[in-house]
Amino acid sequence: MRLHHVGAAAFLPALRSACLPTPQAFDPARLPAPADLGAKNAATEWWYVSGHLPESGLAFHWAQFKVNYRGIPYHAGHVAVTDLRTGQLNFYENGAQQTRFGFPPLRVEQGEWRLRQEGAVYILRAGPLNLTLTPRKGPVVHPPGYSGTPEVGRLYYQSLTRLDVAGTVLVPGSAGGSEARAATGQVWLDHQWGDQQPGAQARWDWFGLHLSDGSDLMLYRVRNAAGQVVQVAASRVDAAGVAREVPGITMTPGRTWRSPSGRDYVLTWQVTAPDLTLSLEPIRDAQELLSRTTSVAYWEGPVRGTGTLAGQAITAEGMGEFVGGLLTRAEGGLFVPSGR
Repeated sequence: MRLHHVGAAAFLPALRSACLPTPQAFDPARLPAPADLGAKNAATEWWYVSGHLPESGLAFHWAQFKVNYRGIPYHAGHVAVTDLRTGQLNFYENGAQQTRFGFPPLRVEQGEWRLRQEGAVYILRAGPLNLTLTPRKGPVVHPPGYSGTPEVGRLYYQSLTRLDVAGTVLVPGSAGGSEARAATGQVWLDHQWGDQQPGAQARWDWFGLHLSDGSDLMLYRVRNAAGQVVQVAASRVDAAGVAREVPGITMTPGRTWRSPSGRDYVLTWQVTAPDLTLSLEPIRDAQELLSRTTSVAYWEGPVRGTGTLAGQAITAEGMGEFVGGLLTRAEGGLFVPSGR
């Protein structure tokens, strides 16, 4: 991957503050403590909050990325908000290189965007998001502790899988104004870090789902740059907050949607395990995001499903994320691979 010449000026602040220490090597034998959500010395790291909020007619996600590329720091932030009542999708990117990280308590700040832990709750202020998140379960490390493989890189993986949300989301109106819509429902918080380059080395199909029995299901299907599946992993966090591997999991692709950018995304899935069947579908198709700050194209949006767990009927609500690859030079990404 090399710097796209059009975006070089945006990268200069990071260049001036270079000389970070060499990122810590990934060690699968040294898994993190579930509650240690603080920043690490890693090549790639991010924090992520997402939610499908049917009562509010909203879906959203926020992501904060922290990169150490050969000693050069780089940061990017994403917020996407879908108004499910109008079908309008708005995507916001934050390229500010002024950042602050702390733990404990957790503090993740990029310019005016921030996630801060205050006592038992987390406060998220980022663009249109003004939210308070209250955990209903403790933090977990998803078995086997990371996503990916040595071939495509690996990322340690922690989550708070179910948090109540309160506050407001600023939703643009049709007449040019905006509405501060109350946010009600439950969301998901992730923290990952390691030696993987998303979009370049690895692509994935991911779900974070709240099941109707009170448990939460994480599904991860990792592909290499050639599109070959190299890992399928799943964990279920029960109502008591205990994370366990879901053995024998399969994720079978269904319907494919071609985006306006020409990329194909699988949007319907059949998920099976010895005691689990689940059919998943998107709430709406047109959820592709083209990120200039990370040069990655991805689909991120609300999903729902029905099936059975241990012989009992269940429903599922949550978010899906499918990585479509890197932006080309013509699409305006800050970083592009050589020859594109």
